[in-house]
Amino acid sequence: MARLRSGHTAFADGKVLYVWGGCQSVNGEEVILPSDEIWLYDMESGGWSREAMKGEVPPLLSQACGSYLQGTLHVFGGCSSGGHSNQMYSVNVQDGEFSWRRVSDAAGTTPSPRDKHSCWVNRDRLIYFGGYGCKTIREVNNNQNFIVDESSWGAIGTAFFRFWGWNNEVHVYEPEENAWTEPVTQGSPPVARASHASACLGDRGYVCGGTETSSLDIHCLDLDTWTWSQIDTPAAPLPVGRSLHTLTAVTDHTLFLFGGLGVTGQPLSDVWEFDAQTCEWRERAHPHKDKPRLWHTAALGNDNDLVVFGGSCEYTVLMDSITILRSPVQKHCGDVLIFQTQPYPLLRLCEDTVGRNASLLREQVAWLPAKVREVILKRISFYKKGAPQHD
Repeated sequence: MARLRSGHTAFADGKVLYVWGGCQSVNGEEVILPSDEIWLYDMESGGWSREAMKGEVPPLLSQACGSYLQGTLHVFGGCSSGGHSNQMYSVNVQDGEFSWRRVSDAAGTTPSPRDKHSCWVNRDRLIYFGGYGCKTIREVNNNQNFIVDESSWGAIGTAFFRFWGWNNEVHVYEPEENAWTEPVTQGSPPVARASHASACLGDRGYVCGGTETSSLDIHCLDLDTWTWSQIDTPAAPLPVGRSLHTLTAVTDHTLFLFGGLGVTGQPLSDVWEFDAQTCEWRERAHPHKDKPRLWHTAALGNDNDLVVFGGSCEYTVLMDSITILRSPVQKHCGDVLIFQTQPYPLLRLCEDTVGRNASLLREQVAWLPAKVREVILKRISFYKKGAPQHD
């Protein structure tokens, strides 16, 4: 089984969930997981497999941003033993080779080093927003989209020519052209932030959370005109403010929010849906209320199932008399949570029914055509393994 982890990258392609990277806390120390392996979760059978990776393997990275586009995983930024990174690595996951390539010689200006940022995948482009990282004094003086983290002056005192902090920059990377651009945005952008969540609906990018506010703010960037707007939502009900949560597009106009770390430091397990047409939040019931998650991943799987993997269910920030230390104590998770977001088709209902009642239908399964039987046997295996609970 895949190792317990948080802060990893996960994406779904067909009936497979891919999981790469992340970290664990061991005796209060952050341990970054290997970058030369990727785990595959078969969403039909519930089985895990591990694939070795080769090529120009990335360094061990924490809090990098992974994005999946046309069969290729792109990993940008993150923090390694050498500090914050602004390197891009890519790997084709469909050719069976799993060979990494370091992206170099890109045209344009590469964004400054950062982590805890997010990405919208839109029209063969990777559009990055926000994050926490470092800039030179000149970059800070020439940048209105950067908030200096004053606490970092004492924590990181060896590089006086650099400042650490949060940004609300927008950078576009086009893999086909191997080129970076920084569009000039209009409107009122979100305050600089990191550890937020983002998702794309058509040509609109949404970002929410990641700031110390009592309720969750949500902003939209028109990816045609590069115009920001803050979305006004009704006074109630509203999700509480949070960071380290997930936001996932589940229909053409619906975003699915799960979990995160509340502003008072508590891990959350609530689920909300945001309707982009009415600009309203709606809390929904689900069976995973006893399984809070933060720093997890969420991907859209078969029949619009939302597949949540990993993350932390406990989070204790260590403090001394002066400042908050940067090594939190976490209890990491390695299980899969599945949220049903729409009614299942008849075929799926039949497959699940047979899978759950295999002992009663063993003889009938043997009568099925080979291809159908193969699918049914996977569903039987899925439920034998102790299938993730559906809502």
